[in-house]
Amino acid sequence: MSEKIRGRKADHISICLKEDVESKGVSPGFEYIHLVHNAMPEINFEELDASTDIFGKTLKYPLLFDSLTGGPEEAKLLNQTFAQVAEEKGLGMFLGSVRAALEDPSVKDTYTIVRDVAPNIFLALNIGAAQLSKGLDIDKLKSLVSDTKANAISVHLNPLQEVIQVEGEPNFKGVYGKIEFLVKNIGVPVVVKEVGTGISKETAAKLELAGVSCINISGLGGTNWATVEAIRSKMLGDKSKSSLGVTYSGWGIPTVVSLIECASTVKIPLIASGGLRNGLDLAKALVLGAKYGSIALPLLKLAKKSKSSLSSYVDQIYNEFKTAMFLTGCKKVNELHRVRYFIDYYLHTWISR
Repeated sequence: MSEKIRGRKADHISICLKEDVESKGVSPGFEYIHLVHNAMPEINFEELDASTDIFGKTLKYPLLFDSLTGGPEEAKLLNQTFAQVAEEKGLGMFLGSVRAALEDPSVKDTYTIVRDVAPNIFLALNIGAAQLSKGLDIDKLKSLVSDTKANAISVHLNPLQEVIQVEGEPNFKGVYGKIEFLVKNIGVPVVVKEVGTGISKETAAKLELAGVSCINISGLGGTNWATVEAIRSKMLGDKSKSSLGVTYSGWGIPTVVSLIECASTVKIPLIASGGLRNGLDLAKALVLGAKYGSIALPLLKLAKKSKSSLSSYVDQIYNEFKTAMFLTGCKKVNELHRVRYFIDYYLHTWISR
């Protein structure tokens, strides 16, 4: 792996840990969704079943650790912590971009460490669409799927980030065809995700047509990669790129809007991410049509602090999620999609367009 790629990955970790990189001026939208309270749920809280399945793997509740990190040495310890907690709590996780391991096998252990400590979890690799567009070696990718014993592979769409990143590769020509090829040849389910600017209903429909198995909408309102790259560009002395990142820090589709659009358009499972921060957000996401929720930034900060901090947060989300199920009269997760809800006027101005 070139020192540039390794340095970039390390910079991303450092910036996300030390700087305020969450979206400003726009929220993911969960506070504008109000679930209808059931004052007579006729359920014993202790008998609630929050479990669900993802590609043959059981999750204790529908939470996934979103694509986080890999490559630099620090990532190995972080991934080990994520994996240990995911294994203990019965959850699943997506690895960060595996481009580093494809270009430099010496850093492969920063990814394979996950299976070493978490043999039973749902695990997915992650690769960028820009790398697919360049002509990724499918055999190398298959080999990495085998080495990590991955259950799926995720392709991240990040056109805004690529434009702002100093070493970015904003070439998405032919990406649709590459995704189709990957679906037919990789041998595991393919998930396609954004990185914080959302998926529109038009894009979701194309992805479903391409044969992908799941979409992670990753909407605006959580970690803002335009901001991350603006900070990094400034660090590297590129004022033009930094200014571009600031200008486009509000660009994208808020998470709840993206989720509502996609859920009304496609039938394949959806993952809600982008500013999801607690168990009530997770429950609202499932009511709106997601099958799973995922979180990244808070997990990164807590894993850096300690394994016990991350573990406690995961337990807290679980309890909050079960409470939402109880208060809406849902004994099982698949009943959440029938829960009534109200939408504040602010979101109607988005959804009606």
